[in-house]
Amino acid sequence: MIKIFAWTMGGFFLSVFGGSGEPVSLPLVSWQSAPIFALPTAPDPAVATIAQNYLQRLQSRGLDLSRQGVSIETDWADLALHNPRIPASAASLTKIATTLAAVETWPIDHRFTTRFLSRGKINKGVLQGDLIIEAGGDPLLVWEEVIAIANKLNSLGIREVKGNLLVTGDLIVNFQEDVVKSGELVRVGMNSDRWSLEAKKAFQDMPKGTKEPGVKISGTVKLMEKVPEGTAVLLTHQSLTLGELLHIMNVYSNNVMAEMLAQSLGGAGKVAEIAVKSAGVSQSEISLINGSGLGVENRISPHAVCKMLGVLQEKLAAGPIKLHDLFPVAGRDKEGTMRWRAIPDGVMIKTGTLAQVSALAGLIPTRERGNVCFAITNFGSSNIEGLRHEQDEVLQALAAHWRLVPAVTKGSLPKKPFLGDPGRNLSDRS
Repeated sequence: MIKIFAWTMGGFFLSVFGGSGEPVSLPLVSWQSAPIFALPTAPDPAVATIAQNYLQRLQSRGLDLSRQGVSIETDWADLALHNPRIPASAASLTKIATTLAAVETWPIDHRFTTRFLSRGKINKGVLQGDLIIEAGGDPLLVWEEVIAIANKLNSLGIREVKGNLLVTGDLIVNFQEDVVKSGELVRVGMNSDRWSLEAKKAFQDMPKGTKEPGVKISGTVKLMEKVPEGTAVLLTHQSLTLGELLHIMNVYSNNVMAEMLAQSLGGAGKVAEIAVKSAGVSQSEISLINGSGLGVENRISPHAVCKMLGVLQEKLAAGPIKLHDLFPVAGRDKEGTMRWRAIPDGVMIKTGTLAQVSALAGLIPTRERGNVCFAITNFGSSNIEGLRHEQDEVLQALAAHWRLVPAVTKGSLPKKPFLGDPGRNLSDRS
């Protein structure tokens, strides 16, 4: 048809501007029927049937269909809908809203900083005063990072702190949300003589040649509102990039990381506000009490889920980090929430689970329809494994119906982040 279209247009120009032969009779609708003008807006009865069969199976299990949500859609067409705009308990689909708010707020290569300062003189390896931590929202400050920080302090000539460990800001170490306990973990991690089995295991996973640090802190952990006067900056620790952090958060559905990012953004209300505005949905479709999804009060409609994923995909399209770099993809990611799932290769997902809630959303890369978004929310059954199986069956049926684009086997982010990278501990003292 494209060749016929081209020939017809050529005949048109010959007849108007001169040429031999009789004028060509032009089919009036030839250009309209050309494939280049055929947008994939048509409904798909097969997809609607797959969704209907799925809902019937849920009903046979005793689930109230008024509490279930389904949205299978593209940019051009709604293929299967059931309660698409009714906000439902979203569980960890909430992390999609947190991801969108983070990407809208910070560059994808943004790093959170944690400053280490001193109050007192340093003499012969001993800080005669306090060591101060000014926490800046790093959601992945783990053993490896603390060990690398301590090694940097050793290189700056500090092996002992006679004063206290003072902490300001929301310090979270090893996902411990109690700031004082996180401070205690810093004290342990900085002194290899006090390492726990977990700290020793983390050290073994660090690159060969990494030294065992020795920074002994004599005092106790104390909280303070702000950094006192008369301090000197020893070093600034940089986190992994935002892209790396979001990838880890979503692959493992880490609640502490999500909540810490939400707090850095201004809280659950601010996350919801940003997500609603960015996705262009009604305020009633996104209502959050936190950034992680813990609690049935977090409610998002299937329609809003797909809109958020669409905005994220468009926003990241021109950069080196794509949407599929921030979420688990079947065939590429084996750990985290992808384990024990029967997801077709190439499909990007985000899961959500609470006591009576199971949710699944993501993108199916198809040749016929491009990226197809799906969002499924279930409520009312304690048989979570059964609900997951049914969700996976839907995706398997859709994959059998369409031709999927080959799976993404390699992302733009490192498969395993370099935790404890000494290059992220910066100081103008050395």
